[in-house]
Amino acid sequence: MNAPGFIEPELCRITQRPPDGPGWVHEIKLDGYRMQAHIAQGKARLFSRNGLDWSHRFPEIAKACGVLPDCILDGEIVALDDAGISNFAQLQDALSAERTGPLVYFLFDLLFLEGADLRKEPLERRKDALEQILAHRAGKQQRLRYVGHLAAQGTAILDAACRMNLEGVISKRLNAPYRSGRSDNWVKAKCRGGQEVVVGGWWGDAKHLRSLLVGAHREDGFAYLGRVGTGFNARNTDELLKRLLPLRRKTMPFLPHTELARKAGIVWAEPKLVVETEFSSVTSAGLLRQASFKGLREDKPAQMVQAEPVPHTSRVAMGRAKPMTINAITVSHPEKILWPADGAHPAVTKADLAAYYQMAATRILPFVAGRPVSLVRAPDGIGGQHFFQRHEMEGMAGTSSIAVAGESKPYLAINDTAGLIGAAQGAGLEMHPWGCKKGDPETPEILIFDLDPAPDVPFEQVIAAAKDLAVVLRACGLKAFVKTTGGKGLHVVTPIRSTAAKPASWKDAKAFARDICLAVEATEPARYTTNMAKAKR
Repeated sequence: MNAPGFIEPELCRITQRPPDGPGWVHEIKLDGYRMQAHIAQGKARLFSRNGLDWSHRFPEIAKACGVLPDCILDGEIVALDDAGISNFAQLQDALSAERTGPLVYFLFDLLFLEGADLRKEPLERRKDALEQILAHRAGKQQRLRYVGHLAAQGTAILDAACRMNLEGVISKRLNAPYRSGRSDNWVKAKCRGGQEVVVGGWWGDAKHLRSLLVGAHREDGFAYLGRVGTGFNARNTDELLKRLLPLRRKTMPFLPHTELARKAGIVWAEPKLVVETEFSSVTSAGLLRQASFKGLREDKPAQMVQAEPVPHTSRVAMGRAKPMTINAITVSHPEKILWPADGAHPAVTKADLAAYYQMAATRILPFVAGRPVSLVRAPDGIGGQHFFQRHEMEGMAGTSSIAVAGESKPYLAINDTAGLIGAAQGAGLEMHPWGCKKGDPETPEILIFDLDPAPDVPFEQVIAAAKDLAVVLRACGLKAFVKTTGGKGLHVVTPIRSTAAKPASWKDAKAFARDICLAVEATEPARYTTNMAKAKR
């Protein structure tokens, strides 16, 4: 019989753990483009999983397939990194640069062979025939490779795959025929979260992209799945903005979600652009955690991207997670837990902290940039040892330094987003910037009054104290605002200004601040004290 045209591929169902029973075999999950090869009379055509002819995009692989007999093959085209692991980002780079020579076509199924339809044959026979064809026709060249399988326990294979930083495992019934569409004959279990999502907007503007807002289709509409905030670089950011700008729209495409209530800085987009993401886990609210951009997906229409049932816990703990890059800063051990899980709140990792600093950079930097900073670092998380770092440390990426009069060593400075990510890499949980003028450590610009209550003082009394202090400051012609400090206390902050004719000094600022504190203490000495000793409070 004559071979048909494009065949709808067989797809996997997602499972948390691979099957362990008899009759199953397990293949390593690849991270590339699913590709169907049709070879006839020494010429090959390559079709993406939605039937697009992509032969011109992979000319070297199409040529390599020409040595095979007339047949239809199923497989995956991938780029391999230095460790021999499939890397989707490298595949995207190869396509963008049209340098597809090093790509490899891994083949795992044979659907037709010289006019014979093999789809009704069991997988075992199809793979045996495929292996023989490649051995006899493809020779020793490495562009076409057979995907082997293991019949051992699926859970053991998955655990080993995760320890090796692989994507996961595809499990298949050895006696099953080839069936187009999704069935229980093929299932996949992942080492880390990863799925295709659709972009519904971005945080930034026409020239800047800070994060993508992504979702997937459900029966009730286009559901919001969270932000993708890492994995961007100069090349892929330009490409994303180029694709997104024509899709701009005035209204939000997602179903209502509390996280999208604040719309400042968001540009909405028609949900047509599909991207591949990687993430650590999914929150109880269904949002992706630590989501990272891997690349564009051009082989699947946006309307086909459905919300996937993904495990709510990460498998990263089975092995060391790969370092991640944010704003050109490498974050090692991104899985490191800095704040442990607490009830309904999941644990917060180093990657979470870095993503937060990146997201909040525009709000943090006006108060930090150009000023000496003291970091509170906790390399083993909040339950471990804490220490202050005031001076620049060699090897701390992204951070800068600033000279301070009378100090033999320059102080640490954080001047941009890369510096914030460097602080996260160093497990910098707190930043304490000087209240000085930007770029001028000797000129005070902000006064901070620290209300530090005794353990038995109710928080309501701390609030009352802040209001009392604000009254005194207003009487001096100053404006004040409140900042929380992370504990039971409060900071009352007031900006001050000096002129060239009357420059303020730290000596003057400290004397003035002490006079204010003494004035408040004098109003009610039973409630307030300027004595630092805890016994006096």
